[in-house]
Formats: sequence, structure tokens, C-alpha cells
Amino acid sequence: MKIAGITWLMLSLIITVSITLGAVSQKTCWDEKYTINSCHKVFCAPWQRCVDGNCICKIPYQCPRNKTMGACSGSKSFQSYCQLKSAECSNPKYQFSSASPCNGNFVMSLKNKNGDKVKNNGIVKIQLPNENSEFFVCSEKWTITEANVACRQLEFPQGASSQKLQNNISEDDQNQQECLQVTCRGFETTLAECAIKKSKSATNKRAGVSCYKKTTECNEDQFSCVNEKCIDRNRTCNGQNDCGDLSDELCCTECANSFHCKSDTCIPREYMCNGEVDCITGEDEVNCKDPSEEESENTKQSLDEGSNAVNYDIDAERRLIKKSISSITCGVPKEPKRVKRIIGGEKAVKNQFPWQVAIKDGSKINCGGIYIGGCWVLTAAHCVRSDQAHKYRIIVELLNILAYDNDIDSFPVKTVKVHELYNPNTYENDIALLEVQNIYKQPTCMQADNNLVPACVPWSPYQFKAGDTCTVSGWGRGDGLSKVFHLKWGHIHLMNNCSSVYKERFFDKMECAGTYDGSIDSCKGDSGGPLVCHDAEGVAYVWGIVSWGENCGEPGYPGVYTKVAHYFEWISRHVTRPLIAKYNI
Repeated sequence: MKIAGITWLMLSLIITVSITLGAVSQKTCWDEKYTINSCHKVFCAPWQRCVDGNCICKIPYQCPRNKTMGACSGSKSFQSYCQLKSAECSNPKYQFSSASPCNGNFVMSLKNKNGDKVKNNGIVKIQLPNENSEFFVCSEKWTITEANVACRQLEFPQGASSQKLQNNISEDDQNQQECLQVTCRGFETTLAECAIKKSKSATNKRAGVSCYKKTTECNEDQFSCVNEKCIDRNRTCNGQNDCGDLSDELCCTECANSFHCKSDTCIPREYMCNGEVDCITGEDEVNCKDPSEEESENTKQSLDEGSNAVNYDIDAERRLIKKSISSITCGVPKEPKRVKRIIGGEKAVKNQFPWQVAIKDGSKINCGGIYIGGCWVLTAAHCVRSDQAHKYRIIVELLNILAYDNDIDSFPVKTVKVHELYNPNTYENDIALLEVQNIYKQPTCMQADNNLVPACVPWSPYQFKAGDTCTVSGWGRGDGLSKVFHLKWGHIHLMNNCSSVYKERFFDKMECAGTYDGSIDSCKGDSGGPLVCHDAEGVAYVWGIVSWGENCGEPGYPGVYTKVAHYFEWISRHVTRPLIAKYNI
């Protein structure tokens, strides 16, 4: 671990470049056309799975097997809401109508002030299953999110216009104070899926919609949604899903009247501390009281009293489904060590980096690696050769390369998989996988009787960003290129872009990181080792693999790392997705 220096001139340059690139990166983000089905920005629904950055539909049998609550689509019954939504993905006729048993249908329509049914612009009225009368929808809490769902149910795929969300009631309706309070999340295809409760209106307003029909191209004052809907530009990045496909909230460097996720997405403030992680790095649920007990009691009371108009708490059901989906355990040491967050080349203590491994090449240790689960280790392509697996051994729980203790274990390498597009001249795609022999014949493979813990593999390039402090570790050369025998580590900062520094040598799937105050840098011998970043819950992700740099600790030239998030699909193809998919496999 090389102690390095970065001058104040370089610091100023980095800050200036970061500010300049902020606007550029936002435009680049818009160009990616992210939507509610882009799992690089949002979590997929429980009836979807994340593949190559997109939320794709599961087939019904892939839903959790434990039975939750039955759901109905017209007269057809499904074992769970998840199964119904999975079926709807392939056949739109399977829209949620009510909880089982399937008695009666949920009917939504639009009426004008004379009570006549209209197609796309009017007051929302709902007839609940097993009830003969129609209800108005309360104007309180009725937003563009709910209006979009209503219009989708009426087969207007782009949702609603932001105008005409409330209508005055007619004189004939003055005595009808009872209404339905509707709250949606925005992904629903019918209002029946939203939280619905009977309530009393305190105003003479009723919820209404004007369903969107595109007539012209968006003008300069408008934002063009991915679904080609035009909205006022000042309605972007406000936490409200005005587009209907969420594309107006997914590339935001700041948020108005809403919560800003680190991944540059905006979510409504009411999503904070609601017991459900909405930001992909979890910061919306940090420092919150545990709501599970209160939520469970409220849900039970709601169902017992029938206060939910359709006797079905969709939010509680969806959360239950999410909790029922199996997930892997990674990124958290078995025996967490409290370490001062001091910038510098510090000596590691036992089990501080339980994913760090050493790669022995013949009689020498020239590279590090990262354990990611099962029999698999991640490293840099330039550290290994695909046809020389017999030369390598993986050493785990190693602190001092001169002082092996009795607890240290090692595994012979079975196969080496170097990325097929690795370029040794430019270090593009500098990534490789090593599969070890399962010498103990245990399902856990390398984790047999030791403290080894896999680092999590990031699935989105937006989980961490410039300015975040991450940790690099290894046995690389020290100050003055002196040899280092004890595992060392240090904190460094992710940087926005290094193309201004390295010119044509810096490519899209690379990440650069260093320190602003002259402290540490990776060096010869650190190659293949981990650059680890922690999310809001303290879970460690292998964000980078030590790849290359300009000498060691050269002022103004930060280290360059292979950005692992860009290779999630490549890794999963070799090691199988269930081994590394932390969410919704």
C-alpha cells in the first residue's frame, strides 16, 4: 500500500472537473432512458427479476412458495398477488380485482357532472366488489401518481395529465360525504391494487383525471418522458411520478420537496423510514425506528376491522412477498471489527477484510483477489493466465505473508476464466474469475470451517458515486517502493472521471480513486485486490478491482480500477446468478 501525495492544485482540478461533469452526467443519464423497470436505478417488483439492467417478468411458479393471500382477476383465482402479477405480465387481461374469494368485481369509471359516463376526462367513481353503490374518490392525497394508475386502467398507457386532478361536486351530490381514499405506489395497473379506505371528505372537491393523449412534440419548456409523454420541466425531480414511467425522477442531482437517493433518484418523503428500502443503497431507512411491529399490528387491525375497502392491504402483501424471497448473505464480517476511520496505510487486523485473499503464483504472492461466494474468487485479468490454473493457489485469512499461522487455509485453482475481451495493452476488461477445487467436499466450498465472508457484487453502476469514501487493501509496495509483508488498507475517494488525466487510456468500464490530501494509493502487488464500498447499512460491495496507475502515488494520477458493477452479468453467467444476486433472484 503506497503512501502517495495529491497536490492542492490537483484537488482544485478534481473539484472543478466534478462540478463540470455534474451537468454532463445528468444529460448522459437521461439519454439512458431509465424507467420504473430499470434495476440499475430502482428495485424490481417481487414478481420481476433484474437481468442486464432491466426488470423482466418472472413466471408464476418463480414467486415465493409460501402462501400469502389469494388474489382475483375477474373470476380467476390465484394463490398470491405475486402469481397474479406474473400472469399479467404475459397476458394483460389478468388485472387485479380483489382478494379471494372471487365474488364481485372492482369497477372504475369516469363521470361528468351530469353523471354521464365519459371516456378520458372526468370525475373518478368506483364500485367495490359486493357493493351496489358507487363512491367518489376523496380529493385529499389524490396526486398524479394515483391519476396515472386510473388512466392506465382505462387503457391510456401514458397515464394522466397533471391538470384537472380535482373537480367541484355538483349540487345533487352535496349530501354524499363518504368517499374512498386511494393511495398508490405508481407501478399498479388498476386502482384496485392501491390502498383503498372509506373516509369522509372535508371539502366539496372530488378526485378527477384527464387522461393523457399526445398531440404534438414536446417544446423547450417541457421534459420528454421515456414513454413520450410531455410534462412541464419544473415537474421533474420532485418525487412525484408525473411521467407515469418514473423517468422524470431517475436522473436527478438534487430533489425538490422529496428525498434524494445517492443513485440520483428522487422518492417521496413519506417513503422514508417506512420499513421498506426504496433507495438502492438503503439510505432512506437509516436511523429509523423499527416499524415492523407497529406495521404488523396496524395491518392486522386494518384487516380485522375491514377498514380497507377491499379487505386487502396490498402494501403489506407486497412487503411480505419481498421478505419471502431468498437472498444471499454477503459483505458483513462474522466478527465485525471497530476500526478508526483514519486515512492512511494502516495494518489490517484479523478478519477485518474476510473477503480478501492472496493469489500464490508458484512460490510468490504477486496479486490479491476477492472472495465472492461458493468456490469463486474475483481478480484482475493481468494477474493470471487462463491456461495455467495449476500454478495458482488461493490463500485465505492471510495477514502476514512471512508468518503463516495454523488457521490459514489454501485452495488449488481448478479453472481460470479471463474476460474474453481483455486487452493487455490498454487494460480494458481487466477482470478474471478463479474457480477453486472443493477440497473439503462441502456445499460452502471455500467457507468450510473458517471466517471467510464473500463481498457483495454490485448490480448497478449507480450504487456508489464520485466523492464516496471506499477502502482498498493489499500487500502491495509501500513508501519508496519498499516491500510490504503485512496486509495494509486505506480509505480513498471515488472520482468522477479520469479521462482528463489519462486521456485516451481511460475507458468507460474503469473507475479511478485516490485521496485529496496526499495519503494512499494502490501499488505493485495490490493488483487484483478489492476496492470495497459500504452501503448505508454497512454492507460491503466489491466496487473495484485494482488494475493500473501512473507509477505509484504519482501526484495528480489516481489509481485506476476495474468497475465491477459493469460486469455483473458476465460474473453471473459463470458463477450462476443465485450465488451473487443479493436481491430478487
